[in-house]
Amino acid sequence: MLTVTLAASGGAGAVDPMARFLLAVAVIVLLSHLLGVLLGRLGQPLVIGEILGGLLLGPSALGWIWPAGQAWLLPKEVTSTLDMAAQLGLVTFMFLLGCELSLEQTEHTGRKALGAAVVGGMGLPFLVGTGIAALAPTMLKGSAPQFAGYVCFFGLAMSITALPVLARLLVDLGMDRSPLGSFSLAAAAVGDGVAWLGLTVILAVTGTGGTLHIVTTVGITLALVALTVCVVRPLLAAVVRKAEQRPGGERLLPLLLVGAIAYAVVTHLLGLHPVIGAFLFGTAVPRDSTVTARMNQQLQGFTLTVLLPLFFAGVGLHVSIGALGLHPGPWLVFAGILVAATLTKIVGAGGASRMMGFPRTDALRFGALMNCRGVTELVVAGIGWQLHLISATGLTVLVLMALITTAVTSPLLKALGPTPTPPAPQSREKQPVAQSAG
Repeated sequence: MLTVTLAASGGAGAVDPMARFLLAVAVIVLLSHLLGVLLGRLGQPLVIGEILGGLLLGPSALGWIWPAGQAWLLPKEVTSTLDMAAQLGLVTFMFLLGCELSLEQTEHTGRKALGAAVVGGMGLPFLVGTGIAALAPTMLKGSAPQFAGYVCFFGLAMSITALPVLARLLVDLGMDRSPLGSFSLAAAAVGDGVAWLGLTVILAVTGTGGTLHIVTTVGITLALVALTVCVVRPLLAAVVRKAEQRPGGERLLPLLLVGAIAYAVVTHLLGLHPVIGAFLFGTAVPRDSTVTARMNQQLQGFTLTVLLPLFFAGVGLHVSIGALGLHPGPWLVFAGILVAATLTKIVGAGGASRMMGFPRTDALRFGALMNCRGVTELVVAGIGWQLHLISATGLTVLVLMALITTAVTSPLLKALGPTPTPPAPQSREKQPVAQSAG
């Protein structure tokens, strides 16, 4: 009976597409979370295991060891459906991340955080990254014709810091309430905003069309930002306040989610990426509200447990370590990128914080924290690959760099000695999605 149910009309031995899709989802979720738990016990963020789960299902592992098994489990029709579900999860995740991006915490250290994040933590990696990209286009560049766009994109990818994983690491290390932890989160928040703004500009400039198209895209994007700040944000604040005064305020969730998806559609039609619109709408949602806190809790579970691992698996299917080949040249380039990515973050962010008066050890800790790239790097790298700014080899290099730099963050911090003693805990109304995403 089970055989009859699974058999599709396409012929003997075929499996119903829905059954195969559900089986693939089950395998991805199970493998990702098993590895997440395993590496979590080794002191690593859960996201490292989840990303590895996606890589193991791709050509780097399953496709190399058992290509027929991978082809059966993840045929083209299944992977295309998984990609659609993953994009929905990515849009929801970026919406939640936008909801958590709060620059109010930079009020006390605003100039310091901005200087450390942009000038040091992002500026130096960006410059070095553009130089590396300009020197190795045959290995890293995709088929998109815009060379300047490719170079700027790779530099931006080198300068990323993952706010979600950073927040989780700080909690795990007991540093989230310390002055250094608060400073790091403020710097990462500023850096996140700058990174997505920079990506928006790069995508607008590298889009298809001439100068008129670029000017139109930039103009509409700026108008959307102005509309969000001047109209949507105050309107949402009024709606949330009214919802808090009535029972059943969680009914606001569908409205907010529809708003995020609508923004994603708009930015996609502008030639940008859907996640930019979702992130922008999330920044307009009021903070410190019981209604939005409940919304975050309701969305986090399914998004982080099921949909985000589907995105990791989708990235993993396009990442092949074998793309680096057996020749030492590509591996030397990768090693150089990895060393440059780590040193520029530590020297740039750490040096800037040192000049601002931080003790040497704390400056090194800050540089190590800014080196954490995690999920954000994968999102940015995936966008670059989808738009052909980077090649499959370039995607592989950025994904491996994200994994390794994130994995070494915690050991590096522990090697620097005991972390500063945090002050007395302060009450918080909600747990950020960033902590769960790690």
